[in-house]
Order: sequence, then C-alpha cells, then structure tokens
Amino acid sequence: MQRYSDMTKDELYAEMQRLIGEARKKEQAGFISEANILEQKYYMAKSYLLPPEEIHKGQSYGVAGEKGVFTVRYLNGVFAWGTLEGDEEEVGFPIGRLEPLNCQS
Repeated sequence: MQRYSDMTKDELYAEMQRLIGEARKKEQAGFISEANILEQKYYMAKSYLLPPEEIHKGQSYGVAGEKGVFTVRYLNGVFAWGTLEGDEEEVGFPIGRLEPLNCQS
C-alpha cells in the first residue's frame, strides 16, 4: 500500500471515501472495533490534506470523537500533541481530527 505522504490530493480523497464507506459497512455488520480502525485511518489520510501551519501552538480545538477541549502544545508532522481539558497527560491526535471551536477567545 502506498504511504499517505506519497499520495496526491486526488488519491487521498479517494482513499478517504473508500475508508469511510468500508467503516460504515463494518459498523452495520457489528464489527465496531474494525470500523474504529478504519475511521482512524480516514483521519490520518485527511491529515495529509491539511496544512499543519494552520494548527497553532497554544490554541484550543475540539477533537472528532472526543469530549472536551484539546490544547495544542506542539506539532510533530501531521500529529498535534497537547492535553485534553482537565487532564495533564499529554496525548497526540492527527490534525485531521481537530475541529475549530465555535467561540474561541
């Protein structure tokens, strides 16, 4: 399989469509953990379509599939590392999972 970093935008979009379609089928068939893995791959592919420079250190974001607010401490490739609100443990998310907050201050 070709690495996401080597794919063109069109290839990444096609891969995202394939992954989300396959994830829906797995979920409908009751294979939830397999659907979750495909969803994570979807977000990784999506991350390669986004410019990392638009994710800012110190800024807070929502995270698809997670509750609470995530504050970015630093970026490493297409991963944002930081903390979820109320938790001191550092975690990383692909930038494709980050969502702008509606009311940032």
